Amino acid sequence: MTISVFLLDDHEVVRTGLKTLLEAEDDLEVAGEAGSAAEALARIPVAKPDVAILDVRLPDGEGVSVCRDIRASVDPPPACLMLTSYSDDEALFGAIMAGASGYLLKQVSGTSLVSAVRSVAAGGSLLDAHLTASVLSKLRGEGNQQDSGYAQLSPQERRVLELVADGLTNRQIAAKLFLAEKTVKNYVSAVLHKLGFERRTEAAVYAARRKPRPPATR
Repeated sequence: MTISVFLLDDHEVVRTGLKTLLEAEDDLEVAGEAGSAAEALARIPVAKPDVAILDVRLPDGEGVSVCRDIRASVDPPPACLMLTSYSDDEALFGAIMAGASGYLLKQVSGTSLVSAVRSVAAGGSLLDAHLTASVLSKLRGEGNQQDSGYAQLSPQERRVLELVADGLTNRQIAAKLFLAEKTVKNYVSAVLHKLGFERRTEAAVYAARRKPRPPATR
């Protein structure tokens, strides 16, 4: 069975290198490529790849946003493998929330990248071990310092926070709650201020951790 892969990176030389690496394998083929978020959002639904390798930082957006959007709009959604030059906890938080199957640094070996593509195509999930350890350490260290801020949130602010944690944009939240997009933006700013966060991804991770876990089944 051939695994189709889509490449998103704003550097042509990187895309060429990845294409050469992947197509040297009998079971892998590149179904399409893009150099910007806008191109990727237009081309991925047509290509319908099994795996999308997405650069995290792009001139017109973020690979994490592309991951979230295509996983919500493409059926069946491709497994998203985030590839970046930077060890960025914030981007890793975002990748996890967007439903990415993997997050690797560009320093990864070609053999490891090929293995990662096969793994996520088969339904597996993988994250760079060092980045994962850093994120888990940060999550454990947060404690309950935001809980007092959460208690100050209004019911509407808590609802907005829940939708942020679900990965919705301000426009999507506005449509869902029948509010103006500017009003939602103000709500998000208020939530971040009360919780002591600078970025919405931090608030999303915090909200996701507050959700009760389903009881274990026997």
